[in-house]
Amino acid sequence: MTELTPGTWPLDPTHTSASFTVRHAGISKVRGSFGEVEGALTVAEGGQDLAFTATLQTASVDTGNADRDGHLRSGDFFDAEKNPTITFTSTEHSGDELTGDLTIAGVTKPVTLDLSYEGAATDPFGTYRCGFTAETKISRKEFGLTWNAALEAGGVLVSDEVKIAIEAEFVAPTAA
Repeated sequence: MTELTPGTWPLDPTHTSASFTVRHAGISKVRGSFGEVEGALTVAEGGQDLAFTATLQTASVDTGNADRDGHLRSGDFFDAEKNPTITFTSTEHSGDELTGDLTIAGVTKPVTLDLSYEGAATDPFGTYRCGFTAETKISRKEFGLTWNAALEAGGVLVSDEVKIAIEAEFVAPTAA
């Protein structure tokens, strides 16, 4: 990995996506994302020790279906009024793994993400940037998201497993 400048690199929300995929009725996948995301990458001296934070606004969930989005914002799922954010704070970075505390609907659990450094570059406007991709799977039940409906043929409407994918771009710290 190219050595990164020590300091706090703010997340560029216009070039970042935080998305999820969940199986629906056992036969298809529903994808969604969060439109409002903020965070930071902290790089320690030497440029190798990395720490990440992220905050997603639950009310910004978007699956492409207004009724489903409203249901996800309700007390059956995120309860966006009571729990306006989903947060992640890393606790350990080791090569291609990032471990941290994920909080959804007021429940905090440790998670490990597969992390890939995508590189760094200076954009045409002179801003130095770096990018990371992270993926993991979680059990939504572990976060208290237990709403479901039984299917006539057996099984349930919404799978327990949720795949999470993040494409994050950070902007280098500016000199004070």
